[in-house]
Amino acid sequence: MTTLDHGTAPRCWALVPCAGTGSRSGADRPKQYVSLAGRTLVAHTLDALSRVPRLAATLVVLAPDDDLFELAVPRAGADARLWTARVGGATRAATVAAGLEALLARGAAEADWVLVHDAARCLVRPEWVLNLIAACEHDDVGGLLALPVADTLKQEEAGRVAATIDRGGKWAAQTPQMFRIGLLRRALAEAGDAVTDEASAVEALGLRPRLVPGALENFKLTWPADFGLAERLLQTMAPATSSALSPADDDRRMPGAAAVNGGAR
Repeated sequence: MTTLDHGTAPRCWALVPCAGTGSRSGADRPKQYVSLAGRTLVAHTLDALSRVPRLAATLVVLAPDDDLFELAVPRAGADARLWTARVGGATRAATVAAGLEALLARGAAEADWVLVHDAARCLVRPEWVLNLIAACEHDDVGGLLALPVADTLKQEEAGRVAATIDRGGKWAAQTPQMFRIGLLRRALAEAGDAVTDEASAVEALGLRPRLVPGALENFKLTWPADFGLAERLLQTMAPATSSALSPADDDRRMPGAAAVNGGAR
């Protein structure tokens, strides 16, 4: 494996791609702005990241025409460690790549770590992020939270089972995914827009990211049923305290209905 020269005292930054529309969710708006347990999905996500002391700052990468974020996250303007950049692209890879450039423009270094986290994984906990940092900060490549696959896997063809796939050694990728900014920047530039996570871009360079055990609750909200499950889990968690406004205030400031029952955007 190639050994990379990383320099000394790298910082850790979070990058949250938040430019997608979440078309599979069935919501009447981009899914990151759906309200769950009294505040928007992305507000829950950012609140958890704000309680990770190792993070120098969190950059949220928005679509250029986004006009909902400041309503969805009222504390955004008051938190010096929460940044935004309206440079999101048509794909996740393009959005992350643009976010890396924005981080570098704000003073991050290529040898620093970036932890890319899905806005739609709103049940993430600070201790899971800290576990990832501890496992990867001295690694030559970096790594990601992931879970070993427990279910039997089926290959589908025309709505029927075409084959049963061996689940041995297979993991379901989660986020955050943690890599050096310079390495990830190069990986995304070479891999193009087709990659669906950062680790696969790094893998395409011939490198092997570290797998760090995550948690079942750290699932990505994708389908309509996921929102009800996430809301029930959020309601069992201790109330967060870092938001500038109460959860009820978050709800009042968002326009329109919050239910996930409309057509896909």
